[in-house]
Amino acid sequence: MTRNAITSALQGITTATFADASRELLAALGYRSDRTLDGQTGNIADFITHPNTAIEHTFTQQATFAALIFQVTSNEIGIIAQGQQMLIPAAGFDHQDMAQSFLFMAVELKGTHYPRGQYANFTRAINKRFPAPAVVLFKTADHLLTLAFVHRRMNQRDSKRDVLGSVSLVREIDPTNPHRAHLDILQELSLEKCLRWMNANGKPYNFDGLLAAWLDALDTEELNRQFYRDLFAWFSRATREATFPTKEAKTLPPEEHIIRLITRLLFVWFIKEKGLIAEELFVEANVNPLLHGYDPVNGDSYYRAILQNLFFATLNTEINRRGFSKASNTTHRDPSRYRYANEIADPDSLLKLFAQTPFINGGLFDCLDSYEASNQGGYRIDCFSDNPNQRKDYSIPNRLFFDDQGLLPLFNRYKFTVEENTPTEQEVALDPELLGKVFENLLASYNPELARQRDSATARQRDSATARQ
Repeated sequence: MTRNAITSALQGITTATFADASRELLAALGYRSDRTLDGQTGNIADFITHPNTAIEHTFTQQATFAALIFQVTSNEIGIIAQGQQMLIPAAGFDHQDMAQSFLFMAVELKGTHYPRGQYANFTRAINKRFPAPAVVLFKTADHLLTLAFVHRRMNQRDSKRDVLGSVSLVREIDPTNPHRAHLDILQELSLEKCLRWMNANGKPYNFDGLLAAWLDALDTEELNRQFYRDLFAWFSRATREATFPTKEAKTLPPEEHIIRLITRLLFVWFIKEKGLIAEELFVEANVNPLLHGYDPVNGDSYYRAILQNLFFATLNTEINRRGFSKASNTTHRDPSRYRYANEIADPDSLLKLFAQTPFINGGLFDCLDSYEASNQGGYRIDCFSDNPNQRKDYSIPNRLFFDDQGLLPLFNRYKFTVEENTPTEQEVALDPELLGKVFENLLASYNPELARQRDSATARQRDSATARQ
């Protein structure tokens, strides 16, 4: 029910006033309170009367509305946890216990999109005005919603003050078509989920417990670990179900084939976030009519006709050199030429989808096949060939990409960002640093020596950091 309520409340962001829509969304998450500040106008000039920093000046220029929606105190969290009424009668805003409460703010912005750093700066500027963590809901002119939360720690010199640390962002949610990962994160932040987490982890039902639950739900390291666990399960499955050549002059173990595929596709997923690769290439309903006799369970044409052509003949080939190979001349072993024309039902549509993809000048998409023919000492590793005899032992079934446990549904469960997270600003999404970590961890998973080398290097880095401190 919580997920449906969240989805419904998000729809209201495009129609209701943002204050009302924010209150409805928070109610869907389980947060309700009558405690609010009296006399709020929503005017930025009333919220920041005397901006004295560059960030505050920028905020007053970009924001059109800012208001505190309500306060949820530590005592109310405990009452709700005991199963009592969700809307707690309140005597008004609790100034005395303010530091032990959650504040929820609604802010409307003039622009349509903002960089991560801008949201983080605005969040800090708002939180500087309160002794308690203020969860900020931002809405852009295009109705995109961002939830921002700043991590606070005690000032070592003054225990009565907090220091503002890293800002976590659930950034630019489309309320009319929210990403599945955004809905997952919002659901994890719901009071129902947080109370379950507090119970499972032995945390008290108060401000400190709820704060710990929020920090856990917004932990990008845990998000990365969960993604890797899901990915490793697919990796293990793929090494069992896919087949690769074993009788060539040069071969790779199945694990390396799958690692290379994952790394290539992960890179593609990140640049797809920038609009450089067509989304339709990864949607089975769109792929089906592009291929002759597409078989979702037992067929294997998706990897060959779509992904190999994308990797080698598109991403690894200059735009003006792209085109189909001709078996009658020397291009039939040139990996920069498109293959599998006989499996493609609509080559013009496929080429149009490839057309927006740039040339990537790097080694990740190099085809590992030799130019020399097999009878001349050459070998086929990627088996990128129109000759059925040279690719008969290489098969990655379509189901590994598209069924319920497939790689593409797995990727679609997570939000990706092209900006790397920093210690001070973190979008709750998978960032490009993940690429190297996934490659290293998967490689080490089947090569114990690599795992020992990695652990030894990590220990040396940790010891060095400790010595510097």
